[in-house]
Amino acid sequence: MRQRSLIAITAALAAGALTLTACGSRDDDGGGSDSGKGGGGTTVVIGVDAPLTGDLSALGLGIKNSADLAAKTANKEKTVDGITFEVEALDDQGQPSVGQQNATKFVANDKVLGVVGPLNSSVGESMQKVFDTAKLVEVSPANTNPSLTQGVDWQTKKVRPYKSYFRTATTDAIQGPFAAQYVYNDSKKRKVFVIDDKKTYGAGLAKTFTEEFKKLGGQVVGTEHINPDTKDFNAVATKVKNSGADVVYYGGEYPQAGPLSKQIKAAGAKIPLVGGDGIYSADFIKLAGASGTGDLATSVGAPVEELPSAKEFVANYKTEGYKEAYEAYGGYSYDSAWAIIEAVKKVVEANDGKLPDDARSKVVDAMQDVSFDGVTGKVSFDEFGDATNKQLTVYAVENGAWGSVKSGTFTG
Repeated sequence: MRQRSLIAITAALAAGALTLTACGSRDDDGGGSDSGKGGGGTTVVIGVDAPLTGDLSALGLGIKNSADLAAKTANKEKTVDGITFEVEALDDQGQPSVGQQNATKFVANDKVLGVVGPLNSSVGESMQKVFDTAKLVEVSPANTNPSLTQGVDWQTKKVRPYKSYFRTATTDAIQGPFAAQYVYNDSKKRKVFVIDDKKTYGAGLAKTFTEEFKKLGGQVVGTEHINPDTKDFNAVATKVKNSGADVVYYGGEYPQAGPLSKQIKAAGAKIPLVGGDGIYSADFIKLAGASGTGDLATSVGAPVEELPSAKEFVANYKTEGYKEAYEAYGGYSYDSAWAIIEAVKKVVEANDGKLPDDARSKVVDAMQDVSFDGVTGKVSFDEFGDATNKQLTVYAVENGAWGSVKSGTFTG
């Protein structure tokens, strides 16, 4: 996601998983977790960076809990002989400056051999150099901006900027065009009003959607940038109404998308709002209200609840009693943490059953060759550190919940 700068989880996510309410095993504000002792004598810490407070905390807490579940599972199953995994979670508040400070804190802890996160692409940008300099691996379950792995000129020349950065989410280079193809070919919409929040994730996603929509023959009848710090979008809503658009595409996140959708409908434009994985949250539906019915979102991957590989994850998450839902990135967070666990396992097995002195750099090297069947399907990375799983899903709001309407891959 976007700024998150995010990969799919679905109908049952909103209907079933989002109702998990039992008591969580960790404190509400992040902090450490023993993650279920049992792996062995040497402690390895997996860091988690995400917004644990504020508007985006629903997604961040799902990321934290899912990584914690992976560590607990590895300890219970003694996945890495002689190693016990612990999780340390830090709250980035969705702010790049805070994320960079958190990255420095993780680097200072010698026991940290990998970090899961962040949620937002702009936060990811602020952390990459800190981690890469320290040779500390970072695996994001939600960042989708292409430049993080393929460089700022990714559309003309792909160059990987940081060897230590990986992600289990597919990129907006695929997500934006995938949405455009659905809107044009399946929904038969021809006139779009494009809005973004000016952030790394939102602006990038809106750009790739717009390019593909125009290529298909669609018309952009208006564009607007909103201030994400406000919830009054009436002026923009009026512009949408007067434009004659039959669909709105929004590059941004659910705290703004929900009220925006509601105000557009109230202005008299009874047209769907479409967004990326940044709006794919039950909280969007709460904010948009009844007028959100028919709105659409794309998210990475196939619906987790429809994947046979995810059944155990969903059951274990519920059994563990986390009080927050795993949300849109739970499966990807689990797989991100498990990728770190698999990389540590490779390093330990190659060094006679113990961690080498240069464990961090060895884990970075090992991550490139990690490959396993995860919650979200096959998990592995290409030469840029991007997920090889390129599947996406379109979701629609119906009867107060997100439901999947189409899964596939971008063809273009």
